[in-house]
Amino acid sequence: MEQPNLSYIETTSGDDKAFKYKLIEIIKSEFPLEKKVYFNNIESSNLKKTAEIVHKLKHKISILGLVKSFEIAVNYENNLNNNNTEGKDEFESILQLITDFLETL
Repeated sequence: MEQPNLSYIETTSGDDKAFKYKLIEIIKSEFPLEKKVYFNNIESSNLKKTAEIVHKLKHKISILGLVKSFEIAVNYENNLNNNNTEGKDEFESILQLITDFLETL
């Protein structure tokens, strides 16, 4: 499985270390909240709201360099919009992968 990385953030921030750390802090603060919203929505079977939060989360997946995982998130979001939860387990594995990575930063 691919691993999260900071390549995009490093490229975007260039030599501006303060900006780099600000971006990382934003992700570290927003991701757990969005992840919690995701699990609340999926547990309540609100697939429309779940698709909305997956849409938000997929951008963080992309920022963390997870190209294949981004595609999985896109497909899962589409499935949710069609009242189908196919891809749920795979998507939740990605969330855990990101959680573990952010804890190391």
